[in-house]
Amino acid sequence: MVSNCYIHIPFCKNICSYCDFCKLFYNTGYVSCYLDSLEEEINTYYRGEKLDTIYIGGGSPSCLSLEEMERLFSILSVLKKTADCEVTIEVNFDSITEEKINLFKKYGVNRISFGLETTHSWILEKMNRTLDIEYVKYIISYCKKIGITNINVDLMYAFLGETLNEVEEDIDFILSLDVTHISTYSLILEEHTKLYLEQEKAISDDFDAKMYEVICSRLSSYTHYEISNFSKESYYSKHNLCYWKNNEYYGFGLGASGYLDDIRYKNTRSITHYLQKKYRYEEEDISYYDKIEYEVMLNLRTKWGISKTKFVSNYGKKFSDVYNYSKLVLDGFLIETQEFLFIPEKYWYLSNEIIVRLLEECSYE
Repeated sequence: MVSNCYIHIPFCKNICSYCDFCKLFYNTGYVSCYLDSLEEEINTYYRGEKLDTIYIGGGSPSCLSLEEMERLFSILSVLKKTADCEVTIEVNFDSITEEKINLFKKYGVNRISFGLETTHSWILEKMNRTLDIEYVKYIISYCKKIGITNINVDLMYAFLGETLNEVEEDIDFILSLDVTHISTYSLILEEHTKLYLEQEKAISDDFDAKMYEVICSRLSSYTHYEISNFSKESYYSKHNLCYWKNNEYYGFGLGASGYLDDIRYKNTRSITHYLQKKYRYEEEDISYYDKIEYEVMLNLRTKWGISKTKFVSNYGKKFSDVYNYSKLVLDGFLIETQEFLFIPEKYWYLSNEIIVRLLEECSYE
């Protein structure tokens, strides 16, 4: 049963230099046509399940006008929600207003994810972003005032020239906001982004690891429940947990990805094709063993790791029948309890290497 849904709104009022997500410059004419296509896509593929999470991402959904927002939420009203459905929307500070937040509240949004990234002017300039620190404080305070208290703030780090002190200053500012969730992202220089094309250099792996260590230390008052995510107790991102648990989900919108009926799919990134109702671009049939590999790669990103009981329930065999992980346990890279198998937090920075080692120790029959 599918219980999670992602909605992609690709429009932005300016394009960040590091961003590789599917995005377009905001254009009112395109928005109207886009919402028409989004409505048809949802009506074509949505099967009426009650949803535990709805996540509206981008792009920058907050750049839509109030009238366009009203239209979006009217389209999404067809989606059935459970009583405690988590409804998240991503916003940027340069396009969010009290009126838009009031509208979010009116339509059941109960979680807002703010793209802060950094407070330092030279990094913001490199990102092609602006930020008014006082407005950040005000608008987050306003969200809490009207009852939207489940708030995430994004932090981005690892820019060439950035110091550990600057990272600490960013964290201290975020902590002063007293939000329920913090997501952290180390800069990745993706092809076709402005930074990549300008031949921006990456920092060393050792310094990146040191920054990660500082972040984890400074955020020790939060629960570090996933490699890049920290939350106050019981404020985990329910939507992102659906990905890390390897659950199926809808993905609607330009460039969105989804996972339904053992098929992982990607929507077209061509606005022309999307407006012509040519939604799906790529589909991958997921085999029994593909699902197992996804389970390993995604589950081991979290503090809980792999549930051995759930694994048997899902795949009809013990985890130890599929993978020989004893050496990783002996070396301390995996910890095994009666129920779980997980990577200890001190090795999370090396999780990719650990997961690769585990996948190489498979014994598929």
